[in-house]
Amino acid sequence: MNAIEIRRPGGPEVLNLRPQPAPRPAAHEVLIQVAAAGVNRPDVLLRQGKYRGSGDVTGLIPGLEVAGTVVGSGPGVTRWRPGDAVCALLSQGGYAEYVTVDAGHCLPIPAGLTPVEAASLPETAFTVWHNVFQRGQLQPGERLLVHGGSSGIGVLAVQLARALGSPVAATVGSAGKAAAVQALGADPAINYRTEDFEAVLQASGGVDVILDMIGGPYTPKNLRLLRDDGRLVFINAMQGGPAEFNALEVMSRRLTITGSTLRPRSAEFKAALARAVEEHVWPLVAAGTVRPVVHATLPLAQAREAHELLESSTHIGKVVLTVG
Repeated sequence: MNAIEIRRPGGPEVLNLRPQPAPRPAAHEVLIQVAAAGVNRPDVLLRQGKYRGSGDVTGLIPGLEVAGTVVGSGPGVTRWRPGDAVCALLSQGGYAEYVTVDAGHCLPIPAGLTPVEAASLPETAFTVWHNVFQRGQLQPGERLLVHGGSSGIGVLAVQLARALGSPVAATVGSAGKAAAVQALGADPAINYRTEDFEAVLQASGGVDVILDMIGGPYTPKNLRLLRDDGRLVFINAMQGGPAEFNALEVMSRRLTITGSTLRPRSAEFKAALARAVEEHVWPLVAAGTVRPVVHATLPLAQAREAHELLESSTHIGKVVLTVG
């Protein structure tokens, strides 16, 4: 098969298309012929050698999510059969013509979706459901703030929270992104380059849950914005991890600070999360209430350009590689 591998830690130029042996499924795994693979920020961090716990990334194949067709399985697989159309969450390996994955981490492609649309969903859906609704415990009627509202994570979080009964605010980096995110249900969508999101949202009463991928200087602002018993959930720290805040304020207002990363979690955890996503999120996708937002598709051989686009932060929604 052909696959994109990381020659060495570095910039997008270290992504290299080369032939290599196709994987074989072990027990409880399926072999997927990949039609499309989502491109995500953790792929960039892995390529740079900055993904915590990744070790030496030389020779690794990036890619956390794919859509395609089951073409084989190992012992113990009961749900999936050759020919089944699935999408799946991976730990790595998605930028390839074939990939093996734990059968429990696969989901059926929702009716009406193309493989490209389906490939844009697993990593974002798993991340949003776990962090907003399980860790953040967002309840209907509570207000959510999504930083990076035009990102792949952001556009899904906005739609899913609105679909489940919560008003949503978002921060974005341009007027065009603000308009796009407003169209998905964010009100307000705040351009952080021209407005102070803390001032805007304090004037309207604060928020209950914050999904933050920025970190750094946003942290004290986030905590001040939270209502009593509010929850701040980190999924990245693009402006740095260290931050100062008033611990007494956290105590007196009963605030919760939490966060997570998905890739290192156990196979059992991911399988349970897949079941929750299929139960709670997939019906909304199938009904068209929540829809994939794909900014651009590029062929597998142009993985370098896909990473450059992602790092430019000019996209709205997901970037997807097409395979075959």
